[in-house]
Amino acid sequence: MPPREPGARKKIKAFLLQHVGEVLESDDIRAASGNKSEWARRVRELRNEEGMNIVTHNDRSDLRPGQYLLIDTKIFPSFARTMSKEIRAYVLDRNGFTCQMCGIAAGDMHPFDGRKARLHIGHIKDKSQGGDDAYSNLRALCSVCNEGAANITLDRPTAIKLLSQIRRAPNADQIAVLEWLVSKFPKQAAERLK
Repeated sequence: MPPREPGARKKIKAFLLQHVGEVLESDDIRAASGNKSEWARRVRELRNEEGMNIVTHNDRSDLRPGQYLLIDTKIFPSFARTMSKEIRAYVLDRNGFTCQMCGIAAGDMHPFDGRKARLHIGHIKDKSQGGDDAYSNLRALCSVCNEGAANITLDRPTAIKLLSQIRRAPNADQIAVLEWLVSKFPKQAAERLK
């Protein structure tokens, strides 16, 4: 029996580690994975479950949609998959096997990417924000909506609410927010400091 070829997740991890600090396009990662449909999910798993420091345009303004960057090899706290098959089956059945954001049914052709819709289980309040795997915090989401909903809640805070929360935070937390904003918007920060 020939040796088993590594899975897409291992291939992507090896590819990212070969290109630490380089901006990579989604097509290159997809090709490296050998899996045309599940590669983005594997990248999320590497970030969320293995704690790899992978950033996208959601994290840095100098990256375009479809670009990924493994900052370094430092591992961040991650979340293990703890959801059972029974929980997944219950939530899918409860939600009628339809995406709770766009309404597409499992197996229908998705108008956004032209592929058959695949359903995932998404958190209403993300685990990174203190959410859990309780039935009431879970919903069925298609791949497209699940990618777009990563780490957000249904009610996005307004700028005034965010600013009021930051003002009330301790100085160390305010500085952490500032550092994150400067890292996300380095060009804009440099222009304002001129």
